[in-house]
Amino acid sequence: MVTVTGTVGPSGKYLFSGMPVTTGVNTTLKIVFENNTAGANLELCAGTPANFAAGTAGIVLSDSGGPGFQFLTIVDTAHLAGLVLYVLRAVGSIDASFTLIVD
Repeated sequence: MVTVTGTVGPSGKYLFSGMPVTTGVNTTLKIVFENNTAGANLELCAGTPANFAAGTAGIVLSDSGGPGFQFLTIVDTAHLAGLVLYVLRAVGSIDASFTLIVD
C-alpha cells in the first residue's frame, strides 16, 4: 500500500506517476481518493502525457466530494497501461490538497 498526499496548485494539475504505467501481469488496483480542501473539486485521472500537459482527463477514475469523503476505485492495470496518473482541479481556483492510497 502506498499513500501520497499532494496539492493541486495554480496550474490546476498534479502529476502522480512520473512515467506511464507498465504491467507484466494483469492485476487489480484499489485506489482510495480524497479531496482535503473545501471549495474545490478534484478528479483523479489516467491519460497520455499529452492529456496531462493540456490539463484534460483521458479517463476519470474518481471524482472528489468535500473533505471527509473517500471514494474507492477498483481498476485492472491493463486499462492503465501506457497512461500516466494525475489529479486535475475540476471546480474552484484555490490550491486543493488531496490524499491518494493505492493498494
